[in-house]
Amino acid sequence: MSDRTTAILTGEEIAAVFDMTDAIEGVRNAFILYGRGEVQMPPKVYMIFEKGDLRTMPVYLPTMGIAGVKNVNVHPANTDIPPVMATITLVDPEDGFPVAVMDGTYITNMRTGAAGGVAAGLLARPESEVVGFVGCGHQAHTQLDALIITMSSLRRVVVFDPVRAVAEDLCDRAAAKYAMDTAVAGSIEEVCAAADILTMTTPVRKPIVQDAWVRPGTHINAIGADAEGKEELDPAILKRARVVIDNWEQASHSGEINVPLAKGLLKRDDIVCDIGQLITEKKAGRLSPEDITVFDSTGLAVQDVACAVAAYRKLIGGEGTKLKTVAFF
Repeated sequence: MSDRTTAILTGEEIAAVFDMTDAIEGVRNAFILYGRGEVQMPPKVYMIFEKGDLRTMPVYLPTMGIAGVKNVNVHPANTDIPPVMATITLVDPEDGFPVAVMDGTYITNMRTGAAGGVAAGLLARPESEVVGFVGCGHQAHTQLDALIITMSSLRRVVVFDPVRAVAEDLCDRAAAKYAMDTAVAGSIEEVCAAADILTMTTPVRKPIVQDAWVRPGTHINAIGADAEGKEELDPAILKRARVVIDNWEQASHSGEINVPLAKGLLKRDDIVCDIGQLITEKKAGRLSPEDITVFDSTGLAVQDVACAVAAYRKLIGGEGTKLKTVAFF
């Protein structure tokens, strides 16, 4: 048996050393590597079950000397266990040895929020003051945490959720943690009327934001559509917006653009670029203050592994840190 061991890292251990500032740095670096073509990343693979699905996301980052795979489920009906659970395995590309098996749920939440923050920093109007949320669950909280870092002009939060207590919880946190002015809206249309940045984090399969509601100059982070058949936005919004995706293969299959593409309401030529091309300045996003911009986020393995390796290296380098390890081989 080899004397090498595999670190086993819990979400609690990762959260102790890896915060939203770290996640934004990790995601920004991931998008730059992706934009430069310095990653090997097959599209996300889905296995569909009766009550949910399992997604497998591999990536190799040569410049970081690491490869990894994230496995993540989505089972909305779960009650005793979380509806979304993830693990990340980090692999030494030299010999294939698994150097770590990590909780990936915390990293998934953080990197998804960070991606919205990075995208808004690139696409939203710099003077944006009001962020609107449609859907106020856990992911809305990490989106807010990231936006506060990348959009220092934000002053007000306007939210809508069909469960008012969930909406109020997000407002309470925004007021207590960030001293922001807050309001629970009576409708989605009211959120759209107020928002400079609109964040969508719902699981719906029919558009709930209509074209007529979206003001010129709005930036939209479309986070909720993450599987075939899901969509949150009226396709007419996408037709008049400058749309940036994270990855064509994934977004066309499971992102906000997937249904309009399948119906012939949208074409590939309607997409401005992917986030890697935007962040490396190969393509331009917003061209004028009046532009509506949309970031279609499906989540990339490069985000997960870039964040996971950053957390792992912090933990193994920490003084007095004693990690649990397993001798698999």
